[in-house]
Amino acid sequence: MNIKSTLAKPFANYIYNKTKKEMYTAVQDQEQILTNLVKSAKDTVFGKDHGFDSIRTYEDFKRQVPIRDYEQLKRYIVLVKEGKHNILWRGKPIYFAKTSGTTSGIKYIPISKDSIDNHIDTARNALLCYIAQSGNAAFTNGKLIFLSGSPVLDRVGGVPTGRLSGIVNHHVPRYLRSNQLPSYETNCIEDWETKLDAIVKETINQDMTLISGIPPWMQMYFDRLTAVSGKKIKDLFPNFSVMVYGGVNFEPYKAKLFDSIGKKVDSIETFPASEGFFAFQDTPEHQGLLLNTNSGIFYEFVPAGEIWNDTQTRLSLKDVKVDENYALIISNNAGLWAYNIGDTVKFVSINPYRLVVTGRTKHFISAFGEHVIAEEVEQALMKAAGEENISIIEFTVAPMIQQGEGKSYHEWFIEFENEPEDLQAFAEKVDNNLRAKNVYYDDLIAGNILQRLQIRPVQKSGFINYMKSIGKLGGQNKLPRLSNDRKIAEDMKAFEVK
Repeated sequence: MNIKSTLAKPFANYIYNKTKKEMYTAVQDQEQILTNLVKSAKDTVFGKDHGFDSIRTYEDFKRQVPIRDYEQLKRYIVLVKEGKHNILWRGKPIYFAKTSGTTSGIKYIPISKDSIDNHIDTARNALLCYIAQSGNAAFTNGKLIFLSGSPVLDRVGGVPTGRLSGIVNHHVPRYLRSNQLPSYETNCIEDWETKLDAIVKETINQDMTLISGIPPWMQMYFDRLTAVSGKKIKDLFPNFSVMVYGGVNFEPYKAKLFDSIGKKVDSIETFPASEGFFAFQDTPEHQGLLLNTNSGIFYEFVPAGEIWNDTQTRLSLKDVKVDENYALIISNNAGLWAYNIGDTVKFVSINPYRLVVTGRTKHFISAFGEHVIAEEVEQALMKAAGEENISIIEFTVAPMIQQGEGKSYHEWFIEFENEPEDLQAFAEKVDNNLRAKNVYYDDLIAGNILQRLQIRPVQKSGFINYMKSIGKLGGQNKLPRLSNDRKIAEDMKAFEVK
């Protein structure tokens, strides 16, 4: 056995046992983290503006620190970008994670010396918990690939700035550097398709054992490998045994990914973001991702339907319930305070605290009061696809508003791997599934306010070509599954099957 896999197992057991202990001190850890955060930042500009020196309880915190999104926090971010110290957190950030916002343009999310460990250690812990649970440490002997953004960093206000995945690339532990692919030079290539060709060239003859990335970009990698070699992934990489993913719901991509691989491999789901690494799959035996409750982040939860209200119900961890849809709010040791990250989650267990990501607060359809969310459309589609043995490559949904009762509908743009023989019957099955999931949508169909959904088949590689056309191909860019407007839908008409 290789020295790396030999040493990995006892360390994995240590981390796994520590993680198990923290499952049951989650509420106490969260209370202590809030106290520590407020104490540490009381002399910052933000802390003074919000009376941190008088905050003693969570109720005080809620009273004095309102929920904000990026736009509402931006005036503080601007000061940090100008090189000012002690604005949101002590000193200056060590990085800005640059991310595209739907309404704010480019967002600059601070990462501090205190918060970087959350990103690095949580990724490590996800792998170590997997090793402890599965006994599989052999993958540490082979080559590991992390499909990520460029590690080249700019400077904003003297702070190194780039995509989170590129920043994290600078912190890969030294003992894994010799295993890591692609090369630094290839990772620095900006154009995704040029980069993908270089990655394929570098990896096609290597002993790849772990592959990590956002599912649609892993699929592109697999497709390109097969196009070049004519082989399934299992034949190219016989020791490939672990797939790590996050960023989007895995289910719509699962069937095609495993078909491309040609065998079942273990998978580890994660929930990372520029604002923090929030949760990971600690065991394959239970549904959901274990919330990362002792890593410098304090969590709050707002019932999703209230997030855009003038006043919201704000809950700490001890008051959440199973099967409720919540907007996720965080405060962290990089200086984000009661910050709405834009994701919605639902707890599947509270002993321990495990959750699933259900969508985005801004990605929904409610043109007629139906408030359909990503989780509902994904489950409605995948249930029908599973019953019909249909593979879905990608999809997006938008409202089609037309004058006259019963004329409007939800328009689904779907790229099929294999299209249903009877598209109309398939659409009705999806529609019935969605009606079963969402009572408001069901009422609108029953009341002839909406007609049944309509499906527009998309050309092969249509969504890839769409993302390319808007300059968002590759990296960490993700296609919104739902839009409450027609912008994406109108663009997608160019990629319909004619």
